[in-house]
Amino acid sequence: MNKSLRLLAVPTLALGALALSGAPAMAADTTYQSTLSAINGSSASGTITVDVTGNQAHAVLKVSGLAAKFMDAPYPHVQHIHGGAQGTCPAPSADKDGDGVISTTEGAPSYGGIVTTLSTSGDTSTAAGLDLKVAGQGASYTIDRTFELNAETKAALQAGTAVVVVHGLDPATLTAKAQAAKSDLVPSLPLAATSPALCGTLKAGQMKMPAGAADTGVVQQTGGTDTAALALGGGLVLTALAGGAYVIRRNTRSAS
Repeated sequence: MNKSLRLLAVPTLALGALALSGAPAMAADTTYQSTLSAINGSSASGTITVDVTGNQAHAVLKVSGLAAKFMDAPYPHVQHIHGGAQGTCPAPSADKDGDGVISTTEGAPSYGGIVTTLSTSGDTSTAAGLDLKVAGQGASYTIDRTFELNAETKAALQAGTAVVVVHGLDPATLTAKAQAAKSDLVPSLPLAATSPALCGTLKAGQMKMPAGAADTGVVQQTGGTDTAALALGGGLVLTALAGGAYVIRRNTRSAS
């Protein structure tokens, strides 16, 4: 009888250990998320998730419905995390000059200055803030990258004042006054090129669950089931099943 129990217990424990060893460790990182809303009459939409691990951030930005073309080429859209202000998106009343467009400067009291550039590659500092070579391109795109989190951005995230702004409007949708205006940031460009099209405040969610394989392209969701807990539960179920098999065998022997 003891020999039978040991034979049943060994594979059960082995399966439980295998399940636990294959489960990723519980992450203690914070996830910040936002649904980006259209601004300045834009018809765009978007989402962003920023997973923070120490001084590292993994950002996934997905946008669609933005202006698609600029001078017969894909429209370059720069986007940033802003901070150090109210942590909100500007209301229509922020349009102080009455041209129908809230410029980047007019929106600054609400969302603050650039603290991180969400570039497609390379530099993520404020120096890359207006670099069109690392801007998003066209009407729809995804930016998925990991970068070092600077102190200003980390402070804004923790304070709840970090705001994501995607820039670039379709000039044809603006008033005649706005179409004729120059950018408040780069006078050689039209106002539409640098004005906000999407805006959203990053809010802390639940603790981030372990991510899937890096090459899956799957955005990590919060509030999911802990794989380690499932593995442990699986081990307990297997143990219970083994115990049941042993009891059945013992009863069978008793009956015989």
